[in-house]
Amino acid sequence: MPDRDLLKCFDNPNPGRPFVIEHISDEFTSVCPETGHPDFGSVILQYIPRDACIELKSLKLYYQSFRNEGIYYEAVTNKIAEDLDRSMDPIWMQIVTEWKGRGGIRSRITVELGRHPDDAPRSTGGDDFEDEEDDDRLPPGY
Repeated sequence: MPDRDLLKCFDNPNPGRPFVIEHISDEFTSVCPETGHPDFGSVILQYIPRDACIELKSLKLYYQSFRNEGIYYEAVTNKIAEDLDRSMDPIWMQIVTEWKGRGGIRSRITVELGRHPDDAPRSTGGDDFEDEEDDDRLPPGY
């Protein structure tokens, strides 16, 4: 069962300057509540910290707590957003989950909380998620 209490924070080392933190986890797993089959995906977390930053080992353990959970993609994404928001109260946060294809359909779910300040940098990451089939650097048939 996903447990928000697994999430630990540390003090923002530079609270006077807005900056974007981005963490990408390519090993997220949960279970499809309809079929019981495993779902595999990535979680891209971007946020501008207020007073606290998320500690990475705790984030990894939190993500792993979904491993045996029967939960829809949309619910996973919103649960992660809500739990992280309650744990660290960021100025702005975006969670994107990107799910491996099933039946020829890949899915991407995005949740954004707060308003991105105009004076804060924008991350250029998070858009590099591609299935190898879509990678035009590979020869045909790969």
